[in-house]
Amino acid sequence: MPSNLESSKQCLPAHHVPLVILGAILSIAFVASAQNTSVPTQIPPRRSSQIHDGFGQNVNLPRNPYLPWNRWWWTRLADAGVKWVRIGQYEDSSDLTSWDWIEQKRGIYTVPPGLDDYVNWLVDNGIKIEIQLDYGNPIYTSPAGKLPDSILPAPGFVNYTPNRSLYSIFWPPTKPDQIAAFVRYTRWMVHHFQKRVEYWELWNEEDIGAWSPQPNPEQYGRLLKAFVPAVHEADPNAKVVYGGQASHSIAFARRSLDACQCASGIDVFAYHTYPGFGMNVNPEAMDYGAFGDESPAKQRDMIRHYPGIHSDVQFWDNEFNAGLPSWKGSDESVEAKYVPRGMLYDHAHGVKNFIWEFVAATDGDEGDDFGLIHGLSYLPTDFRPRAAFSAVEHTDWLFSDTKFDPSIKIENPEVLALRSETRSRFLAYGFRSQTGKAIVAYWLGGHSLPGNVFPPLYSPLTIKNSGIEHPVLIDVVSGKVRPLSWEKGTTDNLASVPVRDSVMAIADRDYFHWAVLPEAPSSLNALPSHNGLRLTWENHGGHSTGVVIERRVGDQTWDRIAKLPATAFRYEDTSAPASAVVYYRVRAMNEAGESAYSNLVHIR
Repeated sequence: MPSNLESSKQCLPAHHVPLVILGAILSIAFVASAQNTSVPTQIPPRRSSQIHDGFGQNVNLPRNPYLPWNRWWWTRLADAGVKWVRIGQYEDSSDLTSWDWIEQKRGIYTVPPGLDDYVNWLVDNGIKIEIQLDYGNPIYTSPAGKLPDSILPAPGFVNYTPNRSLYSIFWPPTKPDQIAAFVRYTRWMVHHFQKRVEYWELWNEEDIGAWSPQPNPEQYGRLLKAFVPAVHEADPNAKVVYGGQASHSIAFARRSLDACQCASGIDVFAYHTYPGFGMNVNPEAMDYGAFGDESPAKQRDMIRHYPGIHSDVQFWDNEFNAGLPSWKGSDESVEAKYVPRGMLYDHAHGVKNFIWEFVAATDGDEGDDFGLIHGLSYLPTDFRPRAAFSAVEHTDWLFSDTKFDPSIKIENPEVLALRSETRSRFLAYGFRSQTGKAIVAYWLGGHSLPGNVFPPLYSPLTIKNSGIEHPVLIDVVSGKVRPLSWEKGTTDNLASVPVRDSVMAIADRDYFHWAVLPEAPSSLNALPSHNGLRLTWENHGGHSTGVVIERRVGDQTWDRIAKLPATAFRYEDTSAPASAVVYYRVRAMNEAGESAYSNLVHIR
């Protein structure tokens, strides 16, 4: 639930904000007391393995040549503290887990090369997985009079909106024999990935062109009716995710559930939010006008009251983005502000957020528009993070393993002046970690301008029932941390804090309790040499003190075969057996522990 400072009134864009200082306060209490000497100057990194529950990313699985596994992008998932990934679609086409990749010959199910390695890497590095089971399969679902007995999936192709070619994968299973075939694929997948993958989503954006020739809630509901028991029978611990709707059509969701008659078997209801798609629209507008009369909040309310639905049904915003640099009136600074705002707005409302997407697959129809990390364009920017990447990892590090705590009260006596000057709502939320530590997030939820333009606004703030003794101020976009002091004679009043259109946070100086692990090595390669096999890799940050080499022969267990200095970036394996497939992976280490693994390589 929102704090009492959040207005339900739609806020208007601020096209010009004067440079004013509210409340006639001319300084900020950033002077540290002698007790605050241990405050870090930057948010310390927190890896996925150190997080129990957190935020998500949509991730295309590695695919040559546009998303090679041995470039520095994949390992950043674990270094950034990403806790959940949603896989199953490759931009607007199918990915290695989709039906057309798994059943390429009628009745024969196989895992494409690399898929198990990618999934195992995610699991081994503490990342939880949701797999979408997409889409149709031309062997069964093509409208053609002649159905093929085998297919070859097309890696990366154009937008599915709409795609009505004869053998398109976007013809869904609607007839009884087609649904039965999809259920066989579902059971095989759930069984194959049992104990590695728990969450299974049916379809993606079934309410738009991913369902040809046009969306049909009754058809989706009938497929869902067969899907739910198939998942639960194949793995009693598995969870069913209602496929993420592109719209917030309450009627579509209700009609689907009416046709399904399986509400009690749905564990997660998913939807997607792109407020003002293609334009600069602030993320909080998802509930205040961006979708007209419908909104995520209204859709969630309908689902909670739908007959038979679990009282503890989860809600996932499993595709979200706002303010992309390529969108009208936006740039990288806008995206860097908007994405953490959307993540925390969802988090405060009990919704798990997944960003679309981690790295752009530039052979799809989206080019390099999306992606917290640039895709391959054969430019100097290839695989470099955008400004939003660091803002997201800071959000991951700070707010993972927290829950909204309505008992934390945030009061701002200048809230009316702030709204008058900026035409933006002041939003403030209190969260509490699993260990009971409080962290408060606040920001002005209005329209951000390109160029990182915003006046220096300051305001007093009162934070009650937090338990924060030695407050620090955290800029979530930049990651900077500064000590604060409570106003003299109080334990909950701050005389003056900066108020911005980006997320600021306040926590105790001892909030950063986690050990700092090194970043994972990347770009591991293996080539034959005259002495055996030569490994090379790239090292990154995190103050590592050493590098560990692990080897696996065939299906045997992993063995540690070498420990090298932190500066090492190559290794010659002279004892590798010549008659078997040999696998390698590398990780960094320091006194606090070990990094995530590098990519895996294998060689005969």
